[in-house]
Formats: sequence, C-alpha cells, structure tokens
Amino acid sequence: MQNKKLKIGIVVGEVSGDTLGVKLMRSFREQGIDVEFQGIGGPQMIAEGFQSYYPMDVLSVMGIVEVLKDIKQLFAVRDGLLERWQREPVDIFIGIDAPDFNLRVSKKIKQLQLPIKTVQYVSPSVWAWRQGRVHGIKANIDLVLCLFPFEKAFFQRWQVPAAFVGHPLASELPLDNSIQAAKEELGLDNQGKHIALLPGSRRGEIERLGPLVLDAAQILMQKHPAYEFLIPAINDARKQQIEALLAHYPQEVRAKIQVLENQGKESKVGRQVMNAANIIALASGTATLEAMLLHRPMVTFYKLNWLSYHVIKFLIKIPYYSLPNIIAGKKVIQELIQHDATPENLSQEIEKLMQVEAAQIQVMQHITMHKQLLDRNSEDPVQAVLALMPNTATAC
Repeated sequence: MQNKKLKIGIVVGEVSGDTLGVKLMRSFREQGIDVEFQGIGGPQMIAEGFQSYYPMDVLSVMGIVEVLKDIKQLFAVRDGLLERWQREPVDIFIGIDAPDFNLRVSKKIKQLQLPIKTVQYVSPSVWAWRQGRVHGIKANIDLVLCLFPFEKAFFQRWQVPAAFVGHPLASELPLDNSIQAAKEELGLDNQGKHIALLPGSRRGEIERLGPLVLDAAQILMQKHPAYEFLIPAINDARKQQIEALLAHYPQEVRAKIQVLENQGKESKVGRQVMNAANIIALASGTATLEAMLLHRPMVTFYKLNWLSYHVIKFLIKIPYYSLPNIIAGKKVIQELIQHDATPENLSQEIEKLMQVEAAQIQVMQHITMHKQLLDRNSEDPVQAVLALMPNTATAC
C-alpha cells in the first residue's frame, strides 16, 4: 500500500512539454499512484488537474540574447517556485525539456539541500553542444529520462543515472497514416494540395520567422497556384499575432492562407495541420520529430539573434540541428539555418518536395526511423521515477 500521497513538481515551457507532461500524469494515475501535480504546466496538464502557479508562456524564450531580455522575470519565477517548495516540499521535481530553466531549478534544490529528488525528462542536448554541462547534470540531477537510446549511452559514459523511456508519440502515431483522412478531419478538400507553415509556437519565433514563411508562401503562390497554405496557432494570442503579420500582405495572398487555432483542451492543432499537409515547412525543434513520425515531407529552418547564433555555432558539436537528421546520423531533411533561411531558399526547398520521387524518398526514411523508435527495450518512465522513492508503491 502507498503510505502517503506523492507530490510531484513539474515545469514545462512549451507545447511539446505540455503534451509529454499530460501523458506522464495520466500514466501515474493509470498505474494507481495517489499523486498530486504542481508547478508550471500547459493547458492540457491544467485540464487534467495540474496546479500551475505561473503561465507556461513565461518560459517560452529561445536564444541567449532573448533569454537575457527576460532574465529578471525568469529568476523571479524560479525563486517563487523554490520558496513555495521550501515551505512545502514536493517529493520529486521533474523538469520537462526547457533545460536552461529546469537545470537551474534542480541546482538550487541541491544547493538548498531540499528533500526533493530531481529528474530531467527530455535529455538536454549535451551530446550536441555545451558538453561541459554534463558535470552539472551529474551533480544536480538524480535521473535523466531520455527519448532516444543514444542519449542514454552518452550519459552512461559519464556515470549519470539515465533511463531510455522512448517517445510516446512513436507508439501513439500509426505507421499507416492516411493523408486524406487527416485533410477531412480539418474540413479540407481531401484531394487538395496543402503546405503547412509552422514558424514556431513562441511569440519571439513568430515575430522572427513569420515573415520568412509568409514571404516564401507568396513566392510559391505565383508559381504553383494550386497549393493552399495552413498555419496553426496554439492559442488566440498567437493567432492574433499571425493575423497582424498577414495584414501587411495583399488580399490575394491572405486568401490562400488559412490560420487554424486549437479547439478544445488538447494542444493538437499543430499535429493536425502537419498531418493534413502534403509538405511541411517548420521551425527546427521538437516539432520536426512529430512531422517525421507523421511521415510527411518537410524542410526545416531557424534564425536566432545574431549574437545567440554565433555563440551556439561555436559551442555546437554535431553537424545537424534537426532531430530527424540527428537520429539518422545523416541529412534526411534540408536545414536552412540563419543566413540560409531566406524566403527564396525556403520556397526552392519546398518546390523540390513537390516532386513525387523526392517526397517519397524522404517519407520512406521517416517510416524507417519511426520503426527504429518503436524499440521494445524502452523503460516505463513512471517506474523509473518511482525507483527514486523506494518507499512508494502503487495503490492496491
């Protein structure tokens, strides 16, 4: 029998973390664990009963310079959480992605000698860049939950406790995925041609990358008038931001672009739009993994503040930025980074994927990698976390 209710603190900073967080919450409850969750959560987690002390958007910043602009607010949020947990400690803190924030929370927990186990869910990309961070992770993190087997192998070399738990989307998304059914789900013509444009889910990303995708779409419309364009918006604020950008374009451009907003509690409009698209153009990040698991042809891009980019470029240790290329160990999808991320280049790469053969080659590679991620050797994240608390058992 379980002795007392388990208290778990979770912090997420974006939609992908919210999705992983709500799946983890459900997994705990499905296994009969008496548990309450608190911290910083997204709309899906809150709908599941999560107590969120701050909105998820406060952590949605990318890049070194961008973070510096919001550093006072980020420190205030971190300190507010820690003050609360000093008064009433949770048993376990699970930082989901957002490593720049979450690793600092874990470090403070250890410095304050709070009786809280620390877990990082989604490995920080230390195998890719800033490899020196592994020493801090070893000192401050009791367990890393890895999405990919090569990450666990990396941490084992440094004697960091790690579990390969796989990505829940790999088993959730089907290997046989009908694009016609996906188009119908969004009320689109199932024989129509659609291009998904995903400039990111953060305010700063849409500000920086929105004009890039809209300019590329304008170029493509002139050459390929049969194509329609779809842009997902995770909430009303992002929808208004995208529509404000669109207002600067001619009516004939606006008429070809549909902005779709989330309906209901699930943050799934991005996935629905990607699934319904013949081609996807998206900002580099965790969404590229989702696009790969949907088996859609894609091109990825990213632009950071000039200083952020040059610092990161100096620190990066691998030849690729996007998860599909990192997993494959070779270039499967085209990456347009910083100066290469121009409307002209983006429109040309999308055009290449209009060719059936090029698109099919990429799709087959996506399916192969999807099968690889359906690894039966993955561990249950709930049991891996509970192993940190030997006196905790499932409810009878």
